[in-house]
Amino acid sequence: MTEYLRGSRDFQKVYRNGKRYDGTLMTAFILPNKLSQNRFGITASRKAVGNAVLRNRARRLLRETFRLKKSSLSDLQEKYDWVVNAKRRLPSFKLNATVEEFEKLLSKIAQQESDKS
Repeated sequence: MTEYLRGSRDFQKVYRNGKRYDGTLMTAFILPNKLSQNRFGITASRKAVGNAVLRNRARRLLRETFRLKKSSLSDLQEKYDWVVNAKRRLPSFKLNATVEEFEKLLSKIAQQESDKS
């Protein structure tokens, strides 16, 4: 079961204390948590993405990407709180492009984890 970040307080904590990873379609903020699972939050603002149709498509793409890559997340050493912000171009891309972008972010994170150890 996937747990999602819900409240404003959780999002703000990740924004303030987390590490930022920029991609072409999304920006991810991650913060290690002390839980046994990753938690995921999505933002797709009107300013960044556009009208409701585009925002909903961006959210659906990001949710599905997270669902598909959940097994890859378990390869990371730590569990994280994730906040992923959709960028303007995201809704115009197909799911496989979103998944590839997320994989690039995961590899950056895994690389930094291995550098830390």
